Amino acid sequence: MTRGGRPKDRTEPERRCIATGESQPKAGLIRFVVGPDNSVVPDVLGKLPGRGIWVAADRAALDKAVQKGLFSRSAKQSVQVPETLVDEIERQLTKRVIEGIAMARKAGRAVAGYEKVKSWLDKGEAKVLIQAIDGSGRGKSKLSTPENGKFIGCLTANELGLAFGRDHVIHSALGPGGLSKRVIEDATRLKGLRENGGGPTAGKG
Repeated sequence: MTRGGRPKDRTEPERRCIATGESQPKAGLIRFVVGPDNSVVPDVLGKLPGRGIWVAADRAALDKAVQKGLFSRSAKQSVQVPETLVDEIERQLTKRVIEGIAMARKAGRAVAGYEKVKSWLDKGEAKVLIQAIDGSGRGKSKLSTPENGKFIGCLTANELGLAFGRDHVIHSALGPGGLSKRVIEDATRLKGLRENGGGPTAGKG
C-alpha cells in the first residue's frame, strides 16, 4: 500500500521517499534536484536535469525533510533549502490543477455549475466530480462521485473559478481522457499538501 492507502501499481516506476523511507509510484511523490547554486529546487513536472531526490506528496513528509536536513543527507552535500519551499510546491501544483481543468474545458471535456454537472452525472458522461473545498456541505452532498470515478475536493471556489473564467465555481465535472488523468494525479498530490495544516481548508456546511 502507498502512504495514502492506495494499492501500489507495480507497473509504475517507484522511488523511495527520503522522509518516510517508503517506496511508491512516482505519481505520489515530489521530485527535487539540486540547482547550480546548491539550492533545492522542486521539479513538479519531473523533467529537470540532475539526480532526483524524492519526497512523498505529504506536508508532514516534506516538513520533516526540510527540518531534519534530509535533502543534504540524500544529496551527500550541504544544500540550501528555501524557507518557502513547501508553499512554492503547493503554488505550482495548484496552478497545474487549474490549468489542467481549463484545458479540459477548452476541449469540451469539463463543465461547471450544478445543473450541468448533474446532467453529466445522470448521463454517465462525468468521470470526475470536482467540488470547491469551501462550498456548502449541504449543496455538495446533493451530487455523488460517479461510479468507478474520482472525486477532487482540494480547490477553493475562487481557484476552481479560474479554470472556467468565473469569479467562483462550486461544482464541476470532467469527462474521460488523458487530461482528466493528469488533473487527478496533480490534485492527489495537492491534497496531500493541503491536509493536516496546509493550505485552504473546508468551509462549514
